[in-house]
Amino acid sequence: MKTAARSDPATEADHTSARTVAIIMDGNGRWANARGLPVEAGHREGTRALRRTVEAAIDLGITTLAVYAFSTENWSRPADEVAALMIILGETIEKELPDLAEQGVRTRFFGRRDRVPGDLRERMAELERKTQDLDTLGLWIAFDYGGRAELIDATRRCIEDGLAAAEVDEAAIATRLNAPDLPEIDLLIRTSGEFRISNFMLWETAYSEFVFTDTLWPDFGAADLEDALAVFAARDRRFGGR
Repeated sequence: MKTAARSDPATEADHTSARTVAIIMDGNGRWANARGLPVEAGHREGTRALRRTVEAAIDLGITTLAVYAFSTENWSRPADEVAALMIILGETIEKELPDLAEQGVRTRFFGRRDRVPGDLRERMAELERKTQDLDTLGLWIAFDYGGRAELIDATRRCIEDGLAAAEVDEAAIATRLNAPDLPEIDLLIRTSGEFRISNFMLWETAYSEFVFTDTLWPDFGAADLEDALAVFAARDRRFGGR
């Protein structure tokens, strides 16, 4: 897959079409609680929402989709929930993502991997290898990811690479992010009615349009994505200009 280079957003030809979309997938727990189900059931239903959203993204002409699956702060959740999330990710890699690969979806993970169980790390890497030449849509899954940690790590890499202070500019930081091939985000969607970005992609969303929806993530689907794209298309993106 040929990845899109980071570019000056103000020079993009089409400001009305969101080609690169990010989603904060929130609301699994509340979805489960409303139905008297364990939180794990909400997370499992969330994986089904991910699959149908990726398929909808393909149909709607989105080329890059980044999703927030597990944050650096999520380790503080109850141990049994964290363990279940690791199992569910493994199941998703085995069952859901290969079917998406048949539709041309390339999957990549970004964030820390040193705290992820070894067998899961291997499955993540194997899926990345198997899908590396696919180019219908790029699916980026943020796992054990935090936006502040990403910027700290990028800054440390600048120092480790011997850059002088005057050489540390936007390009220097951008090329040292967790996923330097990931284009800047056109549209960020957050589900579940919350109005915050929760430490997600602080750099990449600098000029993004935000859409917040009350829909809980397990209920999210093609119609919700299409609605968000319609809102985006109606926005006047000026990128700091008038």
